[in-house]
Amino acid sequence: MIEANDLIIERGGRTILQGYSLSLARGRTLAVLGANGVGKTTLINTLIGVIKPKSGRLRIGGQVGFVPQLFEVPFSYSALDIVLMGRGRHLGLFGAPGRRDYEIVRHYFRMLAIEDLEPQAFNSLSGGQRQLVMIAQALASECELLVLDEPCAALDYKNQNKVLSLLEHLREAHDMTIVFSTHMPQHAVEIASDVLLMSSESSYVCGPTADALSAENLTVLYDLPVARADFAGLAKHTYAPVFRHDRVNHDG
Repeated sequence: MIEANDLIIERGGRTILQGYSLSLARGRTLAVLGANGVGKTTLINTLIGVIKPKSGRLRIGGQVGFVPQLFEVPFSYSALDIVLMGRGRHLGLFGAPGRRDYEIVRHYFRMLAIEDLEPQAFNSLSGGQRQLVMIAQALASECELLVLDEPCAALDYKNQNKVLSLLEHLREAHDMTIVFSTHMPQHAVEIASDVLLMSSESSYVCGPTADALSAENLTVLYDLPVARADFAGLAKHTYAPVFRHDRVNHDG
């Protein structure tokens, strides 16, 4: 589904990523983690075709659906209008949505339990509600590869769980391939089969979650001690930073 070999990616004349390679088979989920500014969004924009690599080889198999982190529209579109836009590739240049398009769109409103948002103005929704609408839009495109830029960033715990559960369902029931970026290692623990840990322009770790996601690798990733914590009585674990309370010099 995704084959990337020795990618060099530039933006604004500056090299952002150099020598990145990864392979992701159909029906697997890749979590992308890294500090702010390391190039996660640049990589995602490359995967969806917005940025073309300067060199290297990138092959994407299947149609791609994308969910951005933040999204606003300049006009007063309803949530239903926004999700219908996901049907664009099926309509042609001057096509209009028909009965089947509305059926598909409303199927995903029901799947995400957001039917009540259909008539509401998209820009009047909360950040979390907008995120769910954008996920519905991507799914309505009937994509085979779903790429999400920090899909849980604006969501409370309950809606984070809803989104993660949905992504896992899409992988298990529909053999969908999923790539998402996150600042939460726990999200990778819960649903990712593979992880990409981006430490710098040319330094990264990529592999199965069970092997690559470790306290040692996360410590390097965030330049901060990270420890693994196992939940008593549960076959579950998480990772947490051990914050350093560095002294700040306030002297003039």
